[in-house]
Amino acid sequence: MELKITKLSGDGIGPEVINEAVKVCEAISKKFNHKIVWSEGIVGADAIDKVGNPYPDETHIKCLNSDAVLFGAIGDPKFDKDPSLKIRPEQGLLSMRKKLGLYANIRPTFTFKELINLSPLKRKIIEGTDIVFVRELTSGIYFGERGRSNDRNSAFDTCYYKKEEIERLAKVGFDLSMKRSKKLCCIDKANVLESSRLWRETIQKMESKYPEVNTTYEFVDAVAMRLIQNPSEYDVLITSNLFGDILTDEASVISGSIGLMPSASIGEKTSVYEPIHGSYPEATGKNIANPIATILSCSMMFRDFGLIEESNLIEYSVRESIKNRKLTKDLSHKNFVTTSELGDWIVKNICDFKF
Repeated sequence: MELKITKLSGDGIGPEVINEAVKVCEAISKKFNHKIVWSEGIVGADAIDKVGNPYPDETHIKCLNSDAVLFGAIGDPKFDKDPSLKIRPEQGLLSMRKKLGLYANIRPTFTFKELINLSPLKRKIIEGTDIVFVRELTSGIYFGERGRSNDRNSAFDTCYYKKEEIERLAKVGFDLSMKRSKKLCCIDKANVLESSRLWRETIQKMESKYPEVNTTYEFVDAVAMRLIQNPSEYDVLITSNLFGDILTDEASVISGSIGLMPSASIGEKTSVYEPIHGSYPEATGKNIANPIATILSCSMMFRDFGLIEESNLIEYSVRESIKNRKLTKDLSHKNFVTTSELGDWIVKNICDFKF
């Protein structure tokens, strides 16, 4: 199979983790006789510095013409210090999501038994956790009307949803539930918010199409609490843009490091695969960043292409690296490996694997 993939390294540690992910993709390509045609675009602070636009048209065209996009990270502290700046790196991410129609963010949360003691939560609470968040990504409060009063002393942000936006997101959640344990939790704040009531009404009407799925509804504040108390009770969770943004970051502590968890953003035109972590500017250029989240995002990409063996081999090699204590600095302060050393180890494991 020939695959066209655009890589967007972005800012901070983005180029370092993308470099390791590309190495892994090339190893898989060689192992299974595929061909990957790479293109590269600029995004985020890097793009602002070069062309004054965090998501340039040239980058967008490359993404549109790709089977998938592999994305690193966005963000630079120099933009955080001045809230009055009109152009910011994060605008590139929102623009990419909107222009590519990336309406569903799929974010798994699971544990590695060898690393379970690194989580701030007790082993008995998180052991066996294997959940997937499906977050709406192109509407809601991040894309609604916003503004300030004339005297700049008051402000507003509007959470706006259409029924069809909720339906297409819910379909992803229901379909995913059917492939897993047939449990779906819909997260909202329907006791207070009108937009949440639309969410609940819309999803309730879809239940009859999925009679095998046990569909439940919970308020977002209750889920925020129960994620810490007993996360393994959940399986697939679907929610709006803002709630999903907050809850998935909360859930990321379960695994023990934000550098471990992958994600996929499914779109109308293409899909984007990226780690859940940010640009981590303090680690930039030090070769200490954990590339596993980005490498596992590649596993999700191959799986979505229908290349299951390829996806499984990446996951197996990552788990083998952890079993063999090939850990980056975020996971082991003593005897840690570098970003590139870990990438090389995983590549070698892929190349040496015997079917």
